[in-house]
Amino acid sequence: SPVMEELITFHDHAFMAMSLISFLVLYALLSTLTTKLTNTNITDAQEMETIWTILPAIILILIALPSLRILYLTDEVNDPSFTIKSIGHQWYWTYEYTDYGGLIFNSYMLPPLFLNPGDLRLLEVDNRVVLPIEAPVRMMITSQDVLHSWTIPTLGLKTDAVPGRLNQTVFTA
Repeated sequence: SPVMEELITFHDHAFMAMSLISFLVLYALLSTLTTKLTNTNITDAQEMETIWTILPAIILILIALPSLRILYLTDEVNDPSFTIKSIGHQWYWTYEYTDYGGLIFNSYMLPPLFLNPGDLRLLEVDNRVVLPIEAPVRMMITSQDVLHSWTIPTLGLKTDAVPGRLNQTVFTA
C-alpha cells in the first residue's frame, strides 16, 4: 500500500541517519583512544559546545518531520468505497459488509489438523475477508469482550479493538 511504502522509506531515512551518527561517534571514540596527542584546550571551546548542541537538534528535526507526515497520512480519511465492520471475539472475528445488504460472517482459526502443507499455523482461517484493490476501504474495528489487535502487516495497518470503543482506519490495497 502507499502507506507501507512511506513507512519503508522513513525506516531507510532514519536508519541512514542513525548509521552515520554511530560511525561518527565510533570514529571519534577510536581516534581519541588510539592517539597519544590530546588537546586540553578543546574542553573550553564555546564554538564546539554550540555545534554539538545544535547539530543533534537539527538531526532530530530532520527525522521528526517525515515521521509527522506519515502520521497524518495514516490518519487521512478519504471518501471510502465501502465499509467493513470488524468485531473481535475471544477466539474469532466477525466481519460485516454494511454497504452490501449486511453480509455477516465469522472467521475462525483453523485447527492444526486441518492445515495444508505451507499454511501458517495460527494465521489460517476458514473464512477470509475479501478486500478490493485500488479502492479506499474503511474498517470500523471494535471488540466484544477483550482487547484485540486487527492488523495487516503488508499494508502497514494495525488498529486496536477495544470493547465499547469504535476505531476506524482507511486504507487502499
